[in-house]
Amino acid sequence: MTRTNRRFDRVIVIILDGVGIGELPDASEFGDEGSDSLGNVVNARGRLRLPHLAARGLNRLTRLPGFEETAVTGGYGKLTMTAVGKDSTSGHWEIAGVVLKKSFPLFPEGFPRDTVEKLRAATGREFIGNRAASGTRIIAELGEEHLRTGALILYTSADSVCQIAAHVDVVPLDELYDIGRKARGAMKRPYAVGRVIVRPFAGDVGSFYRRNDARRDYSLPPPAPTLLVELSESGFDVRGVGKVDDIFAGRGFTDCSHTKDNADGVSTVKNELRDEFEGLLFVNLNDTDTVYGHRNDVEGYARALEDFDAALPSVESETDARDLILILSDHGNDPTTPSTDHSREYTPLLAWHRRIGRGVPLGTRATLADVGQTVAENFAVGPLAAGTSFLNEISD
Repeated sequence: MTRTNRRFDRVIVIILDGVGIGELPDASEFGDEGSDSLGNVVNARGRLRLPHLAARGLNRLTRLPGFEETAVTGGYGKLTMTAVGKDSTSGHWEIAGVVLKKSFPLFPEGFPRDTVEKLRAATGREFIGNRAASGTRIIAELGEEHLRTGALILYTSADSVCQIAAHVDVVPLDELYDIGRKARGAMKRPYAVGRVIVRPFAGDVGSFYRRNDARRDYSLPPPAPTLLVELSESGFDVRGVGKVDDIFAGRGFTDCSHTKDNADGVSTVKNELRDEFEGLLFVNLNDTDTVYGHRNDVEGYARALEDFDAALPSVESETDARDLILILSDHGNDPTTPSTDHSREYTPLLAWHRRIGRGVPLGTRATLADVGQTVAENFAVGPLAAGTSFLNEISD
């Protein structure tokens, strides 16, 4: 594609999944009073080794002991989630310019009998469980029965999800993925959850472990064109790293690489940046959410942030003056609260490129969609239905 006068040829959006920086004004409506994913981890753990994120402005958004005086180069601000929910689908869609006004259905008491019957009919399988539960716990509890009977483990959470777990020795991955697709088709309105998630696990009784690298999400398609569709239909690359293509039902992506953990994700990002392309690299690093936030593992959560911070210079070293990096999150997931689910929080926004040379306060943004609108303006697509661009604030 011929270069125009756009400011950046590539934009790299990195979502640190589940990293909130303080409760939103409506947090009480979601049972999330007092949630502050990063702040509470700092309080519980003490000093976090986050010098590079501090230098990009995180120390201006939350308390980072030892880095209060670190000089900042880059734009920094807070993002407000305005979609009615706190799940990954709502957050990612809002980042890409589609703000949901009606929440996905929730099933705190499990799925209705007629819905389970539809799942049985669609998949040809029996189900056990059918309640809101931690995946690790319900697999430990029902895994032996699953091995004995072949019945799939069905559960949900505080989010709008239908989760189906199966041992890889009982249900091969390809078969489990087909079950996920069939279950997605069976979950019709008014029971159309945001995502159907298949969760393969392995190991023996007493030592089961989830195969997070082989998990698949089957999302509802976004109800309106997203930034990703606008870009790909205009001829730009839209490359994904992590589970992001699943969240958008694949729509708008020109390519996506699924990864097994954050380290694999960072390595894949660097490989993508060594390739020449024009467009968007959309990245989800979800260890802070899936592996640690949902398990209330404060130490693991802190370590995942520190590992990303340590890797950030190597990511930046793969960029040139025509690249823009945006680091943000889709929602909170405070590992210090009794809840094991997402939390309704502000999320950080950090913007950096080689030409910025100064700290730029971006304030409290009205919506996550400001990110999508900024990317859209850079590539002269859209405008999107929601969001206000901050492109002029971070570039000449």
